[in-house]
Order: sequence, then C-alpha cells, then structure tokens
Amino acid sequence: MMDVRRLVLLRDLAEYQTVTAVADVHHVTASAVSQQLRALEAEVGKPLLLREGRTVRLTSAGRALARRCEDVLAALERASAEVNELAGTIDGELAVGCFTSGFPAVAMPMAETLLARHPQLRFRFQEAEPEETIPLLRQRRLDLVVAYRYQHLGTELPPGLVSLPVCDDPFLICVPERLRHVVEAEGLAALREQPWVTFPVGSCREANVHAARTAGFTPEQAHLTASIPVALDMVAAGLGVTMMPAMAARNAPPGVALLPTDGLHRKIEVVVRAGTERQPLINAALEALATP
Repeated sequence: MMDVRRLVLLRDLAEYQTVTAVADVHHVTASAVSQQLRALEAEVGKPLLLREGRTVRLTSAGRALARRCEDVLAALERASAEVNELAGTIDGELAVGCFTSGFPAVAMPMAETLLARHPQLRFRFQEAEPEETIPLLRQRRLDLVVAYRYQHLGTELPPGLVSLPVCDDPFLICVPERLRHVVEAEGLAALREQPWVTFPVGSCREANVHAARTAGFTPEQAHLTASIPVALDMVAAGLGVTMMPAMAARNAPPGVALLPTDGLHRKIEVVVRAGTERQPLINAALEALATP
C-alpha cells in the first residue's frame, strides 16, 4: 500500500523539479524528502526517479504515478466527506486564505453568516495574494481560499483544485478629479501622457500595463508602490493615475475620480481541493458565500 504523503511529495517533485524546492514547500530537509521518495519506490517496486549526480528526474513510471496523485487525493477527500456527513454536525476550525481587498467584501460577510448559523465554529485566516494561498491550499495548510483571476491573462488553476464563482470585480480608472471629464470623453487613451502609479509585481500590475497597451500606449510607470492606499493617495495628490479593482478602491480618498473601464474585470472565486465540496464545514462556507 502506497503512503499518500509520499505520493504528494512525488507530485510536488513533478511540479517543482528539484528535491530542494519540494523540501522548502513542505518545511522539511531535502534529505527527508529523498528518504520518503526512496521509501515510495520500495512500496511501488519500480524505480520512480533517475538520479544523476545531485539532480533527479522522474521515470515514466514516476510521471504516471504523479499524474494519478490528484485522483487519489480527491477520492480520499470524498470518502472523508461522506464519513463526516454521517455525523450530522458542523464544527471545528476552518482555515481560510484571502487577498487583502477581499476581506471586507467576501471573507468577513462569509464568516459572519457562518458564525450566526454555527457559533461553535473557529476560524483561522491568512491574508495573502492567491499566488501564496493557492499552494497552501494544495498542501492542506488551508481549507478554502478566496482568490481572483484575470481572465484576459489566461491564468489556470493547478490540478486537484476546483473553483466556484462568487462575483465579478470591475476594474476602475483612478484619476485626479481634474482629469475626470477628459477620461469620460476619450477613455483610457486620454492618459497616454500622464505619469502612472503602478505596482512592483503581480497580476494587478500586469492588468494595468495590458489595459494601457490595448488602448494604444505603454504607460510611463513613474511611481511604484505595493500599497493600494498609497497609490490612491498619490492619485488624490495629483502625482499620477492608475487602475485597480473596485474592491481595492472602495475607500478612495476625496479628490480621486473612479471611472469604469470597457469590460475589464477580475473574477472573484472560492477555491477548494477537489473532493472537499461535500465536507460539512466547507459546504456550509460555500452556502454562506452564496447567501445574498
């Protein structure tokens, strides 16, 4: 019988390519990962890795087994859900990951609804971008993630996860009030000569650049900040212009005009591991998210 935890290590090796990277993901030593993979080979009775000096590659058997790992994990999740459904109770702890601007709009209303229905529940929240919370969900360190995806960027979920839509979050053009009328008249192209406030990394920055180039220009990225409030303060002070999702701009200061874009938005969704949708606690959270 194969050990499921060792299967997960093999799956992660197929994704991250090196034993060191897998060890970092699981917060263990590289030697511990290597030992568990050798034990998995002994359980399977076939070589799963080709060791070449300090590097390893999966054999055809290793790749085949890694591909089946998500099926095994989903089946175990479904079996666990069926057992928990028989108990007929909703209790325990729900570990939730959520991006910053999703807390007031999505995560907190969900928590309030759940606590009103099931006051015995406990929560553990982690604030981080989907790039961080999605891997934690796959590693079973989170139970549910409130995430977003920009459809025009073509981002796909990793294997073994399923998503349910929550809402669309439209992108807004954020400009000083003095520029409101010109943007209303000419659209985003009116900002081709303006300095832009952009973000150092991430999909919001990519969305800004993509939207500007679609409008026919490359934005002058004059200011870089990782803080949404700082970006909005810069716009209010007349230092530049930017774009951001409506959820992020909900507390824009006076002096900032928020104007709609032409169809640009991000998809807000809740992501769980395949097979966990019927877990009583997770199902209750999904029902709370669906509550108007």
